[in-house]
Amino acid sequence: MRILVAGGTGVIGSRVVPLLTAAGHDVIATSRSIDRLVPATAAGAEGVVMDARDAASVDAVVDQADPDAIVHLLTDLATEDFASNAQVRIVGTRNLVSAAERAGVTRMVAESIAWVGEPDTEPGDESVAIARDPDSDESLFPAVESLEHAVLGLENGVVLRMGMLYGRGTWFWRGGRAYERAEDGVVVATVRHTSFVHADDAVRAVVQALDWPHGIVNIVDDDPADADEWAPELVWAAGGGETELSVRSRGRASTNALAAKLGWVPEHPTWRDGPFDLIDRA
Repeated sequence: MRILVAGGTGVIGSRVVPLLTAAGHDVIATSRSIDRLVPATAAGAEGVVMDARDAASVDAVVDQADPDAIVHLLTDLATEDFASNAQVRIVGTRNLVSAAERAGVTRMVAESIAWVGEPDTEPGDESVAIARDPDSDESLFPAVESLEHAVLGLENGVVLRMGMLYGRGTWFWRGGRAYERAEDGVVVATVRHTSFVHADDAVRAVVQALDWPHGIVNIVDDDPADADEWAPELVWAAGGGETELSVRSRGRASTNALAAKLGWVPEHPTWRDGPFDLIDRA
């Protein structure tokens, strides 16, 4: 299969590309930087520079790649610029889906996030609606809603709502933003009610999802937890002192029963092992 990996150099993309090439697929990986494509080409993929915000750039890459499927892993989180990342989700996804439609590509697997549901203390499944402002009824996650709507408009579009990523290369890894804050005892939780997923497990889900039916699938581990529980564990693992926790929103954890039914089982069923893959407690 010819597979275009849009965003082939990030935490997920850098792991997905070698798995796909090892499985015998022809892989075309994109990045905004030619230098960042070196690992992808070393893994046997073709590296292509693409600006997801530029429709002409996306059209040219999709036309040249002539893929059977597209894996959408586009993000812009290196500098914690959430506004820029939202633009990538909206504009980048629109450009990618439009190019796919023109090229006759119906299969796309896209990375989304698992904490967008209406806030609740109980974990929710894929039917949970994206949270809305109770006063205006406007979506609280318009960029995510835009991404999911566009991808699900494709005949074989699959949206993976991933839990908070941890493991090598993530913000929770040594040198990552969350880890460095935790060294000082500070934790800024995106949501209080949290589901995690190890990056390696998320990658396996992306590969498997190329054969999954149309729809949304939660990709989370088996062990949802509140920030009051996991924040002190992160600080302990990072060698910090007393925990100073702030929470941006309530959020909602997610269930993974559908993913399990489709054959995905996390090799890291809980973030507590380590914890966060940072410390071997054995």
